[in-house]
Amino acid sequence: MAYVAVKGGERAIDNAHAWLAEDRRGDISVPELTTAQIQEQLGRSVDRVMAEGSLYAPDLAALAIKQAQGDLIEAAFLLRAFRTTLPRFAASSPVDTAEMSVRRRISAVFKDMPGGQILGPTYDYTHRLIDFARAAGFEPPPAAEEEADTAAMPRIHDILGHEGLMEADADTTGEPGDITREPLSFPASRDLRLQSLARGDEGFLLAMGYSTQRGWGGSHPFVGELRVGEVAIEITPPELGFAIDIGDITLTECQMVNQFKGSKTQPPQFTRGYGLVFGHAERKAMAMSLVDRALRAEELGESATAPGQSQEFVISHCDNIEATGFVEHLKLPHYVDFQSELETIRRMRAEAIKEAAE
Repeated sequence: MAYVAVKGGERAIDNAHAWLAEDRRGDISVPELTTAQIQEQLGRSVDRVMAEGSLYAPDLAALAIKQAQGDLIEAAFLLRAFRTTLPRFAASSPVDTAEMSVRRRISAVFKDMPGGQILGPTYDYTHRLIDFARAAGFEPPPAAEEEADTAAMPRIHDILGHEGLMEADADTTGEPGDITREPLSFPASRDLRLQSLARGDEGFLLAMGYSTQRGWGGSHPFVGELRVGEVAIEITPPELGFAIDIGDITLTECQMVNQFKGSKTQPPQFTRGYGLVFGHAERKAMAMSLVDRALRAEELGESATAPGQSQEFVISHCDNIEATGFVEHLKLPHYVDFQSELETIRRMRAEAIKEAAE
């Protein structure tokens, strides 16, 4: 009987896979969506999958989105699973975002900043109205193409730092940790927290960041600077002994500025929350920087009482791949466990009825 059940289960799973393939393709009279179309026209989805999948590979992210029928968490799961099969042959040098080839750069604290505001491609000033003309195949004429600004642009926190108004940069001379190789324990250092947040779920981080603005964290932040553009990635092969450029990637960086009243060891000044994310992902970078600042509460001598200020709560729940596995495993057979629970409830009810009768 057990053998028959197993074979029957296998047959059902095979049929489910076949049905899924048919469902994924949809109406065959409609042209099939190509990965190139996804990569070029659904760029924000591709960027999110790369960030949460923890692998910068636009073509593979587009393929994962197609395979997952647009389910971005499932696509990120596919990408992260593929990532585990790749050999790690080098570590890149720290990127210098001041040297970024900027496509978009804004600040909410300085109107006239060195290098100027660059609005770039953004939905910030669009009307949230569905454009039905696009459904009819009409596309507006493309805007005049502008090249990214390749001039080095100083960061806003560096400008404030010259006046002593911004906290100094942290010491980054030590070797950073790696959450992909070592299990995370608490309290976690900031480098490990930032790694976790960078590949955390955008929706979760958005909710946590929002909570800190609504009183659950007591922050009153300003976007010191938000920039999007391409940066060069360099590695230093041991056999060469010097850095070589292996390509460019698109990054979004957010420096969030927060007021700080000072402590016994530090004067009143501005402090920072930081976000750095693969691709064009402003919402994620901003949410990440809000949460990063909230998680620094104890370090800055502030009371940590809100959910967004709890390292263990935030870091343990921000990973949507882990969360998906834990939630969706409930769909798997739990027959034995449930029968045990059922017998327990029946016994407890019988005892309760007996006691009531006495």
